[in-house]
Amino acid sequence: MLDAKHKSSYIAGMANVLDTAKRAQILSMLVEGMSMRSVSRIAGASINTVSKLLVDAGNACAEYHDNTVRGVKAERVQCDEIWSFVAAKQKNVKDMKAPVDGAGDAWTWTAIDADSKLIISYLVGGRGADYASEFMADVADRLANRVQLTTDGHKACLEAVEGAFGADVDYAMLVKMFGNPIGDNVTMRYSPGECIGIKKNEVSGEPGADHVSTSYVERMNLNIRMGNRRFTRLTNAFSKKVENHLHMLSLYFVHYNFCRMHKSLRMSPAMAAGVSDTLRDMEWIVGLIDARSPKPGPRGSYKKKAE
Repeated sequence: MLDAKHKSSYIAGMANVLDTAKRAQILSMLVEGMSMRSVSRIAGASINTVSKLLVDAGNACAEYHDNTVRGVKAERVQCDEIWSFVAAKQKNVKDMKAPVDGAGDAWTWTAIDADSKLIISYLVGGRGADYASEFMADVADRLANRVQLTTDGHKACLEAVEGAFGADVDYAMLVKMFGNPIGDNVTMRYSPGECIGIKKNEVSGEPGADHVSTSYVERMNLNIRMGNRRFTRLTNAFSKKVENHLHMLSLYFVHYNFCRMHKSLRMSPAMAAGVSDTLRDMEWIVGLIDARSPKPGPRGSYKKKAE
């Protein structure tokens, strides 16, 4: 049996569970771009509590997305990848005093339905051919029909799309041509070159030229940076663990797909895509967490665990 000290600690731990409203508040602040420590201060919860809740939410949301976002009936799909890093930028990883697994560049691959704005698939990892193939295979697996697919000019996508879709896709690349950035050294360092033209390359099938575009997925890149503090440039808010980086994105994408009213669609992307018939809220995500948690045992069960 537990002694008096451990018994009181156990009971206190069981009672010290945040209610649904408080957990929903914390998760809402996270998807609105606040840092974990800011959330901890405002919500009056310890940083460990916020971190634990993020892990639980990330696992629940990843599982829900994997099981639910399937059989998507889309017509036009756009794919892109957005850069960030974990623990240190790739060039500085070799000089880290305390090496971290997964440190370095972290690319987030996303596929968006241009009509419903649904995030069909996402993947965090490198930018090479292996990750491109894994990502495109997942995209193909979640679609219910032939689509027109557009990517940028990243060469890794060529073989990846062919391997995932074969000939059952209308695929084109939108290649942007950039000039040299104009301005002083500071401006040039953080500003991309001016886009001086684009080229639409038909790769397979019969993609319609008017719909060869990456505008929606690039706009989604902005949403990701605005809604995830760990994507903010020139700060120390970057992810320290690759696992937490993925947990935050899993939470963000499920909230975006199922809980966020799209301004022009007047419904959530999941509703527009026919994946859901209800506009969800953050308390629903808390319910996903609770559904995965072990059910509490009968009173006095701590005695059995201690024996």
